[in-house]
Amino acid sequence: MTFLSGLVAATAAFCLVAGVYKGGSSFLGVQVDPTLIGVAVTGALMSVATARARAISTFLRIFSTIFAVEYVLLGMAFALSTLGAWPAALAAIAPPASLPATIAIFGLVVYAISFIPVIRQITDIADTFFETDRVRTISFGPLGSRRMSERVVGWSLIIVLVVVNQLQVAINVRLSFFNRDFFNAIQEKNETAFWNLLLFVFCFWAAISVISVLLEYFLESLLKITWREWLTERYSANWLSRGGLYRMNLIGEGADNPDQRIAEDVRGFINLTYSYSISMLSTLSNLVSFSIILWMIPANFVIPGTSVVVPGLPFWVALLYAVLGTWIAHKIGKPLVRLDYAQERYEADFRFSLARLREYAEQVALLRGEKAERQILGNRFSEIVQNYFAIVVRNMKLTTFTQSFFQASVVIPYIIVAPYYFTGQITLGVMTQTAGAFSRVEGALTFFISRYQSLASYKAVVDRLSSFGDAMKRAQSLGSEPPHIKHGASKDRDLVLRDLKLNLPNGRQIVAADELVLAAGKSTLVTGPSGSGKSTLFRAIADIWPYGDGHIEAPRDARVMLLPQRPYVPTGSLRTAVTYPGVIGAYSDEQISSALKATKLGSFVDQLDTEDNWGQRLSGGEQQRLAIARALLDRPDWLFLDEATSALDEKLEGEIYRMLRQELPDVTIVSIGHRSTLIDLHDVRIDMQTRDDGVSSPRYLANA
Repeated sequence: MTFLSGLVAATAAFCLVAGVYKGGSSFLGVQVDPTLIGVAVTGALMSVATARARAISTFLRIFSTIFAVEYVLLGMAFALSTLGAWPAALAAIAPPASLPATIAIFGLVVYAISFIPVIRQITDIADTFFETDRVRTISFGPLGSRRMSERVVGWSLIIVLVVVNQLQVAINVRLSFFNRDFFNAIQEKNETAFWNLLLFVFCFWAAISVISVLLEYFLESLLKITWREWLTERYSANWLSRGGLYRMNLIGEGADNPDQRIAEDVRGFINLTYSYSISMLSTLSNLVSFSIILWMIPANFVIPGTSVVVPGLPFWVALLYAVLGTWIAHKIGKPLVRLDYAQERYEADFRFSLARLREYAEQVALLRGEKAERQILGNRFSEIVQNYFAIVVRNMKLTTFTQSFFQASVVIPYIIVAPYYFTGQITLGVMTQTAGAFSRVEGALTFFISRYQSLASYKAVVDRLSSFGDAMKRAQSLGSEPPHIKHGASKDRDLVLRDLKLNLPNGRQIVAADELVLAAGKSTLVTGPSGSGKSTLFRAIADIWPYGDGHIEAPRDARVMLLPQRPYVPTGSLRTAVTYPGVIGAYSDEQISSALKATKLGSFVDQLDTEDNWGQRLSGGEQQRLAIARALLDRPDWLFLDEATSALDEKLEGEIYRMLRQELPDVTIVSIGHRSTLIDLHDVRIDMQTRDDGVSSPRYLANA
């Protein structure tokens, strides 16, 4: 950016020198060209902003770079044309005086808005894609694929899309002048001019416009899907790393419905960010270009009833009309931000309730809980209905105003210029051009009125993604600040707990283990009353419980597997369910079949590739045996069973434990259980004994 800033400063200096050389109006005793001086001053300010652009968002820096390059090109072109050094053959495309100054102002605006909190909130999310160094194969649809840096793809697509949008604005300006000349030809009944304009001007620029729209659509689609893929992978990776999936449930606020935030909010964020960046830039370009047209209409506009001339009266009317309309729309639509945010949460909670109901269908049916579930679902949906109607009422108020506003805007330009047309001061072509330009300017100025509803949704999406990102950071940081549980390597093959204290999220201590050694090679049974912290102790050993203090030392590079009472069974094929968390192809059919047979699930061997909801099809006992089969495949060094055989009868439970000792002779098994029959299946017994203060401590008991 330093080099680019230098080019901007050099261009501004050249315009300054050209302004002094050209002369014209007197300023501080010096004859200068005020237009060139204005271009030079805005350029000098832009050079400072460009030099400091490294401190702003990467996403916004792309736009700063584009505007800086455009200022250099347009500023030099304008200075040369003013000095008479511009080639005569290119006179038709010489930039107008306002264009380089406007581009410089755009650059200053980008720098200024980068410090607005809500803009920072947006760019913090967007920047991750435009800063990544990840290289992967990017698909360009029908154009094939290529291995590239995602950051390079993102920057390139944004730059090309900005240029395409600005090209479309230039085409619209050219067609505005076509419209003027076309209607003038009709008024003058000039048949030759009519057909020349229609065939050689309109057809050419219309074809270019269609091509640019197709190109924009393709590039926009490519940018959105590439960007979405990056953000989805990023959020998913953070959510699923270091126990984040589990820890997110512990922190509560800001972590609700992560599935919706990753699937829906990411897509909405990208679509709306594109709309409010690239599209807004196009809108601003339209504003500047067509404001110039309104300002240069060849008529002396006067205030009705007076002789006071108001240069560019249609522009001022459009400006005041749009500002007033935007203010009123903001007042009416402001509550939509809060309502849209709440609606997303209510919808997600309702979907989650339905998913949970399907997951626990058997339990609900056995308890005859249908009536209670209808009441719960009804209460959930009533929240949706109430908030929905609040949105409907607010949208009706906003729609009433905006529709009235836009209907009135159709006739306002004709009311302004009609008197001048009827008195012969302007032609029919100028009148229609004025109406078209007024519509463009008014449309640009009312950008936020026409999109207020989507703006409310955008703010809600940004808030949800920001809070989700913050929640993931908090989840990842749990247990990282002292006092915290420190995990290290033990001196031998044993697993050692020293000065360990485990707390609940509210800070209440539930477990204290001054010195506990789980000997390698000896199976251990952990017993104790419900709520004594047995499962919490296992989760701390597995490094997913973050609340506490002390030391947990495990053998270096030891592989630990923990099987909970209710195993997770993913949807899909039985092969996927058995080999989880391994990837497809990690185990041969013979290994999988052997594991199923060893866990008394041999009847399912011929259904490995059958797609089904195995979490519902298998009974509780079958699901627990499926989890044991995973342990046979994974062959960990330490296997923790948190009541992982509680759904089996005592005879089958004993067979499974004896099978584990036979199939996994080098694995150390540590179990939680309540049945007395488990005592004889283990070498060591530890009982969690609760003290008077409610804290449980492990004590060794004789294995009698």
